[in-house]
Amino acid sequence: MSDYGFGKSGGRIIDASGGGFLKGIGVLVGLVLVVILLWMSVAYVPAGHVGVLTIFGRVTGQVLSEGTHLVNPFTVNTTMSVRTQELKETASVPSNEGLIITLDTSLLFRLDPKKAPDMYRTVGPLYMDVVVDPNLRSAIREATASHTANTLYSGEREAVAKEIVMNLQDKLKDRGVIIESILLRDIQLPQALKTSIESKQQAEQESLAMSFRLQKEKQEADRKRIEAQGIRDFQQTVAQGISAQLLEWKGIEATETLAKSPNTKIVVIGGQKSGLPLILGQ
Repeated sequence: MSDYGFGKSGGRIIDASGGGFLKGIGVLVGLVLVVILLWMSVAYVPAGHVGVLTIFGRVTGQVLSEGTHLVNPFTVNTTMSVRTQELKETASVPSNEGLIITLDTSLLFRLDPKKAPDMYRTVGPLYMDVVVDPNLRSAIREATASHTANTLYSGEREAVAKEIVMNLQDKLKDRGVIIESILLRDIQLPQALKTSIESKQQAEQESLAMSFRLQKEKQEADRKRIEAQGIRDFQQTVAQGISAQLLEWKGIEATETLAKSPNTKIVVIGGQKSGLPLILGQ
C-alpha cells in the first residue's frame, strides 16, 4: 500500500514501493504451482493396460491398474498393454531333410501385469520386437528341423504348433510373457516336392477307392451266391415234397375252380391218365 504524506516544504510524498503488487504476484504463482502439482499427481491408465511408475529414471516397482490414480507428482507413468496381442511372422526354415519351407504363423500372447515393471526395466516397452519376435523365429526353426516336409504338409501341423508353444513358454515365462497359442496359417513347400506329395496322396486316394469298389463287388457276389443257394435249396425241398397224389389233388382243386368260373368252356374230367381236367375250348 502506498504511503501518502507531506514533506517539509509542504509538498505531498508518494511511497511507490509496490509491496502489495508483489504479494499478489506471489500468491498467483503459488496457486499455479499447486495446480501443476495436482495435475502431475493424477495418473490415468486406460482399459487393457497397466501403469509402470518411474521416479527420476528409477522403476519403483509399483503397478497401476486401470483407471485414475493419485501418485507422487515427480513420478512418470508409462502404460503397457496387457491385452492379447498378435504377432505375425513369415519364416523360411529348413525341414528334417534340409528342404527350405516357408511358414506363415500368428502368435497370440499377452504380458503378465505383475511382471510389467521387470519387463520395462530389463527390456523396455518395445519388448515384442526385442524379445518375442526373435524367440518366435528360433522356436519355429527348432520345431521344423525335427520333422520332414511331408509330415509338415500333411498331418503334423498340430504337433509342430505344440512344440513351438512349449519352446516359447520355456524361454519367455520368466520374463512375464504369457503364450496363449500359435496358428500355422500356411506352409509353402518347394513346388517339385509339393507336386510329388500331391501325386502320392492322389494315388493313395485312388487305391483306397479301388479297394472299396472291389470290396463292394465281392459283397455283391457273396449276396448273389447266397441267394442262388437259397433258391436251389428251396427247389430241392419243394421237389422232395411233390408226389403223384399231391398233383392229383391239386388237379381236382383246379377243376372245381374252373367249374365255378362264369366263362363258357368245356371241361372233360378224367380225360388223361392222371385224371386231371382237359380244357377243350371256350
